[in-house]
Amino acid sequence: MLRLVIPKGSLEKSTLELLSDADLPVTRGSIVDYKGNINDPRIESVRVLRPQEIGSYVSDGLFDIGITGRDWIEETESDVQTLCELHYSKNTAKPVNIVVAVPEDSPWATIEDFPQGVKVSTEYPQLTKSYFESKGIEASIQLSYGATEAKAPEIVDAVVDITETGRALRAAGLKVIGTILTSFTELIANPEAYADPDKRKAMEQIQTLLQGVLEARGQVMVKMNVSKSNLDEVIGILPSMKAPTVNELFGGQGYAVETVVPKDQINILIPELRGSGASDIIEIPISKIVR
Repeated sequence: MLRLVIPKGSLEKSTLELLSDADLPVTRGSIVDYKGNINDPRIESVRVLRPQEIGSYVSDGLFDIGITGRDWIEETESDVQTLCELHYSKNTAKPVNIVVAVPEDSPWATIEDFPQGVKVSTEYPQLTKSYFESKGIEASIQLSYGATEAKAPEIVDAVVDITETGRALRAAGLKVIGTILTSFTELIANPEAYADPDKRKAMEQIQTLLQGVLEARGQVMVKMNVSKSNLDEVIGILPSMKAPTVNELFGGQGYAVETVVPKDQINILIPELRGSGASDIIEIPISKIVR
C-alpha cells in the first residue's frame, strides 16, 4: 500500500535498526542495494536514497512516506505532511543545528556585522540565501561538497554548516555566531497520499510502531516481590511512568510489584530495592511503549 523511502548514509544504520525494532525489518539483496522489502501488508516497497532527495521525492508523489531531516525538507522547499519527529540520529537523540560560523579571530560577532558581498561556503545554498536575505545581507554563496569547515578563512569569510555538538567547528578554529535551523529527523508523508483514508490509517499505524520503539529506548521493566511490612518503603524509592502496579500474592504472602524505570538508574535502584526488603527482583527489556 505505502511506498516508503529511507535515508542512505549516516542515518542508514540507525534507521534500519529503528524499523527492525518496530518489527518492520527491511530485507535487501545486499547492504548496498537501493531497493528493499518489508514483510508487512501496509508497505508495498522500500527505497534507500540520499536524505537530500527524500523530501522532494515525497512531495512529488514518487513515495507516500519517508524519513529525512527537517534541514533537507527546508533546503528543498518540499511540500510534505510531517507525521512526527523521530528523535534519533547517528549517535544520539539530540537535534542537529544549521549554524553560521566564522574564524575565531574574526571581528564579526553577529550576522548583522557581515559586510555586503560576504563569501559563504555551505551545503545548504537555499537555506543560506533565504537566511541572509532576511537579514538584509547580500552574500556570495558557494556550494560546498564537504569539509565545509576547512574553507574559512582562506577560501571564504564564513561557513554555514551542520553541527550536533560544535566540536568539529571548534577544532577547525571557528566560532558559531548564529543558528539558522534546528533539525530533527522526521517521518513525512505526501499530502495527497495522507488525504487518502486507507493510506492515512496505515501511516498512523507505522508511526505508532516507530514512536513506541523510541519511547521504550532507555527504559526497562522491573518486577519484584515485597512483604506487606516493606511495601511502603519500596514504593517510595521506585521511579515510575505512573503509579507502580501492585498485586497481592497468593495466600497473602506479600505483593508483586512492577513498574517501568530508566535503564540508566537500574544499577543504583536494584541494590536499594534489595536493601529495602524487595526479593526476586527481575529486570526485563522493553521493546515498545505505546501510550
